[in-house]
Amino acid sequence: MGDVVEQRPDGTPDRPDTPGTHPQPGTHGDPGIDVGATPHAPTTPGAELAPAQQVDAEQLRQFQAFREFQQFQQFQQFLRQQEGGGPAPSGTLQTTGTTDLVPPSPPSPQPPPATSRVPRWLQWLGKKVIGWLVFFLLLALFANWAFNQLFGSDNGGTDTEAAARMGGGTYHTRELLAKQPHEAVRRVYDSIAQEDPRTNRPLIAEACGHFDNENGIQQRFAENTGHTDCRAAVLALHEQVTHVNDYAESIFPRWYDPDATTVRIDSCDFAVKGGPALGVFEVSQVEMGQWLITGHQPGPTTCPATPSTSSTDDN
Repeated sequence: MGDVVEQRPDGTPDRPDTPGTHPQPGTHGDPGIDVGATPHAPTTPGAELAPAQQVDAEQLRQFQAFREFQQFQQFQQFLRQQEGGGPAPSGTLQTTGTTDLVPPSPPSPQPPPATSRVPRWLQWLGKKVIGWLVFFLLLALFANWAFNQLFGSDNGGTDTEAAARMGGGTYHTRELLAKQPHEAVRRVYDSIAQEDPRTNRPLIAEACGHFDNENGIQQRFAENTGHTDCRAAVLALHEQVTHVNDYAESIFPRWYDPDATTVRIDSCDFAVKGGPALGVFEVSQVEMGQWLITGHQPGPTTCPATPSTSSTDDN
């Protein structure tokens, strides 16, 4: 029989060994086992790919967690935009281009609130002092207003207006005038002689206020003494005073009929010294037992010496 050629699995025909062409053991194509080679343990299919598959599963799990976190952040951003928008609140996680998660930065420490260094007792004392100062200021303003209402101030026409109020009706409800007829005239002399220390001028409102202004007696007194109005008369008569105390006390109380409602007082019935005599006054009783000058007549500025005065001077 001829040679039978066997077909190998790789498709090459199996030829009989020929001399000189038999491969050595361990060479390429030798189906035999190399004696010097270390035998390998049998492995199952896919055993070498197991570690790589485990690493890929861990990375996949981290990637899925990162994606869920990104979706949660997007949802929070959507809610903030629906409520009005605004920067992300502090404390949220920030992401970078990689899969690492960046923890939020710690909040910056807030400075402690500033506390007052002023002691409480000093604050209480300061409030008390300020309260008393305000009280005394208001009291001084009220006292000044009341004084101006009663006696007026020496400020041009204001004195005449205050005098008009004093002798023109306010005495009907308040006690502003003298309680004796001679005292009413004495106050006119005293107000002309004295000076207000604040203005260094006579007490214009006090002097003119004892005349009945409703019936024009203030103006009559000014004209009888040779002046335009009561204020000008008081200022001019004050310049003629040479002795304040003597002139202020020129008129003193004398007997009068207690049932009389009108009393006539002549300046020349008294020893007028230190300044000009002011004529004849007619004083009438008004509300609350007060006496108001309701008439005036001119008289000599220098009264003739009376017998009683001459005898007093000789002694």
